[in-house]
Amino acid sequence: VVYAVWAAAWVTWNVFIICFYLEVGGLSKDSGLLTFRLSRHHSWWHEHGPGCVHKEPAASLGPPDSQALVPGIGCTLEHGYVEALHSALQILAALVGFICACHVASVVTEEEDGCWRR
Repeated sequence: VVYAVWAAAWVTWNVFIICFYLEVGGLSKDSGLLTFRLSRHHSWWHEHGPGCVHKEPAASLGPPDSQALVPGIGCTLEHGYVEALHSALQILAALVGFICACHVASVVTEEEDGCWRR
């Protein structure tokens, strides 16, 4: 039952994320809503999206960096769409889990009722 409640909350959160990144209902990705305007955090997919261009690091005297990413250049999908697709997959997984949790809860409840009838 606890898992079913968690799955319902997870679905609600992911619906919000989809609406946020697709800017539905007056929401804006640039609003700072997810970080409460406390940080300059941005989506991981903004730099690591499918097909994004990698820029070779410039030669320097400092420690060698791994590849520096150029956000938003040459990406196959804009990061907002990748976030929405990722959340949609999370919703599908949570719905399957919710259905299984409800089924298990009903089976356990029926078994407990059967013990009392004896």
